[in-house]
Amino acid sequence: MHAIIQPGFFASPEVRTALIVGAVVAVVSGVVGVFTVLRGQSFAGHSLADVGTAGGSAAYLVAAPALWGFLIFSLGGAAVMELIGIQRARGRDLATGIVLGGALGLTSLFLYWDSTASSTTGAAMTILFGSIFAIDSGTIPLVVVLSVVSLGAMVLLYRPLLICAIHPDIAAARGIPVRLVGVGYLAVTAITVALTSITVGAILSTALLIGPAAAAVKLTRRPGTAMIISCVLGVGAAWLGVLLAYDSNTWPPRHHGWPVSFFIVALIFAAYLIADLATGARRTMRHRRRRRLHDRTPTPATQFQEAR
Repeated sequence: MHAIIQPGFFASPEVRTALIVGAVVAVVSGVVGVFTVLRGQSFAGHSLADVGTAGGSAAYLVAAPALWGFLIFSLGGAAVMELIGIQRARGRDLATGIVLGGALGLTSLFLYWDSTASSTTGAAMTILFGSIFAIDSGTIPLVVVLSVVSLGAMVLLYRPLLICAIHPDIAAARGIPVRLVGVGYLAVTAITVALTSITVGAILSTALLIGPAAAAVKLTRRPGTAMIISCVLGVGAAWLGVLLAYDSNTWPPRHHGWPVSFFIVALIFAAYLIADLATGARRTMRHRRRRRLHDRTPTPATQFQEAR
């Protein structure tokens, strides 16, 4: 057993916190991520994560919890993108680009102040690439509350979001407030991005939001089933990533731990590749089965010759 799990793994407070936070965030990301993929808004999720870097940098500057910075700036960025954007997709992309550029400018300023005007060390690495082992256990209640809020909102928005994602014209014809639903979804996405940012970092947060969901959507066309698969893949990647990062402290030649964010993202990427290969193989088998059935089906000319 020690060959797989090093001694002291479950006794470590940092590991226990990482396992709890990783599982909770992976479940929220798995649910929200499926709709992000179905709605084709991966770029919006990535942009909100980049906007959140300004908040994380500002939080470090004033010695506040990074989650609050990510959360406030992500929600603010979502609100600004919705206010200055228009209904056309081109206008929304333009608004997203403007907000993203301004936020990254603030990030560079705050990170500069973090490194020169304060005693903060490693702020840039933690904000951009995350360290789930560095999360304080006191953050768990806030993570759980935000996760419950996000999941509750998704339960309320499930049917209108599904109709808007698949048939937006039908949704509008049925009287569904498409824009209001979109605003609610964007707010939930902002909260989810803030949670993933403290887990794997702002730059890699999109991988946790999109990766498991994209793999799940490839494996099934049922949204509910896709959410379950996405959650399982996310939690599995988070837990296995924590285990590998902990065990890597004993790996030769350096005997120095590898970043946990790397393992989580690498596992998610591998899961997506496997899902893609499985989908391709299943599609090939289905095509061959149809070809065999077609070859066995007698044509009218063959039936005529056999009758003669």
